[in-house]
Amino acid sequence: METKISIIIPVYNTEAFLEDTIRSVLEQEETDWELLLVDDCSTDKSVQIIEKFTVQDERIRLLRQKENRGAAVARNRGVEEAKGRYIAFLDGDDLWMPRRLSAQLALMEKKRVGFVFSGYEFADEKGQGTGKIVKVPEVLTYREALKNTTIFTSTVLFDTEIVPRELIRMPHVKSEDTATWWNILRHGYRAYGLDENLVLYRRSSGTLSSNKVEAIRRVWNLYRNVEGLSLPYSMYNFAFYAVRAVLRRV
Repeated sequence: METKISIIIPVYNTEAFLEDTIRSVLEQEETDWELLLVDDCSTDKSVQIIEKFTVQDERIRLLRQKENRGAAVARNRGVEEAKGRYIAFLDGDDLWMPRRLSAQLALMEKKRVGFVFSGYEFADEKGQGTGKIVKVPEVLTYREALKNTTIFTSTVLFDTEIVPRELIRMPHVKSEDTATWWNILRHGYRAYGLDENLVLYRRSSGTLSSNKVEAIRRVWNLYRNVEGLSLPYSMYNFAFYAVRAVLRRV
């Protein structure tokens, strides 16, 4: 019997959070899935944690990289190994609400679309929601997404019978996830948002996303060097991005 959903988690030294993340998958209302945990040469106990779960549940698989090459390459390995029609991404420290998969599948079937995402809530290092919930639009086109980088990796779901797997593969650039969404949308697809809080986005101190200056540099690089936008058009989109990024965090 074919697996419905392949869930891909890149893993690198997330032993403090990984068990809770895996359990949030096990608690999903939708049960027809496989979980691919791609270890990127962790030096902590992440692999031991994963191996414990692989013994308990045959839907869970451990894939080990031969060398540390980053989250994008790890996710791409998961896409290559995935057996499911649908592909979902989850980061190793984030948490899913039980309706995450079932609600998004229902939206896909209703709209007959291949790319959906949802709202989410910021959480502290303990995985407790802060009450700051990010709302999402009903639909995003390429041009709209350039001004609104609200699509969060741990909320996306793809139907590979509509969006080809090669488009889901992530480039080896900073902010590779946003670059991927823009590439998919540039090819004429639309992203459909489910304005429901289905994910807890854990923000740990010292993570890449917590470095605001680096975040600005990464997004600007996407506009100018990845998308190849003109300086005026980059500045135009960046202004919208900056305002929305601030509003999401206050």
